[in-house]
Amino acid sequence: MGHGHGHGHGAGLGGSHLGSHGSGHPARADRRYLAGALALLVVFMAAEVVVGIIANSIALISDAGHMLTDAASIVLALIAMSMAARPARGAYTFGYKRAEILSAAINGLTFVLLVVYFVYEGVRRLVEPPEVEGVLVFGTALAGIAVNAGAAWLIARADRSSLNVEGAFQHILNDMYAFIATAVAGAVVWLTGWGRADAIAALVVAALMAKAAYGLLRDAGRILFEAAPAGLEPLEIGTAITGHPEVTAVEDLHVWTVTSGFPALSAHVVVKPGGDCHRIRREVAELLHERFHIDHTTLQVDHVPGVSGGPGSACRITIA
Repeated sequence: MGHGHGHGHGAGLGGSHLGSHGSGHPARADRRYLAGALALLVVFMAAEVVVGIIANSIALISDAGHMLTDAASIVLALIAMSMAARPARGAYTFGYKRAEILSAAINGLTFVLLVVYFVYEGVRRLVEPPEVEGVLVFGTALAGIAVNAGAAWLIARADRSSLNVEGAFQHILNDMYAFIATAVAGAVVWLTGWGRADAIAALVVAALMAKAAYGLLRDAGRILFEAAPAGLEPLEIGTAITGHPEVTAVEDLHVWTVTSGFPALSAHVVVKPGGDCHRIRREVAELLHERFHIDHTTLQVDHVPGVSGGPGSACRITIA
């Protein structure tokens, strides 16, 4: 999600924004594409569970579990679009933008539980392989590849510059690899009768789900613990700010993420005596925007205590 934030706000109310932080609402077409992909996945997922039980295939059921993660990622994207459109009110000065992060964390924990079950069941079936209807597994997996291809095509037509939409797209591509593994396992069982291939495919799917769970929990954890956004190093940012010819020091530098795609920064920047605080404020904001893509830079000017605000004085810029 892109977030446009005003630069150079004056002091007052602690430098907080009282307006909306959100950018323009996603197009209705994006919602339709996502909703269409979601409908495809949910209908096929339900059918796959039924066929998996009939065929006695843990690979198909695990694929359905993986598809559940795809559907959840699309639901999160739709929720995030809806949340981003709601203005901030009252005590919630950032609105409800972190709802998607909490949902992602819950989603990741659910994936972990599914992985534990599928690993247990897959290993059990490696030891005692049951009779599996290979032809049903193979045919359903081929249908799953087609359904995921259709869902990927729909989401690819939406605005993939949104991290939520791109995340849903990557989930579906990941699921296609799982269906390919299941199709191979179904063909092996069908042609050779080697039932353990089904269990091996389930373990492959579990590994893919574990990878998705790790990514979700890692990214959600970074945001919930207010770590610096991935790819942004506070030391590098501080060095860049002090590289300004009229900046002497940077104090209390904090860089965090409000929600995905919404980095924020706060710091005290000490300027040489005689420096034009308002000009330097604008230049620092432009530096943060152009080099680090940090747009949430509400700026206020506060002269150093005990120093007059006249010519030749030092001043302090608060970026919040």
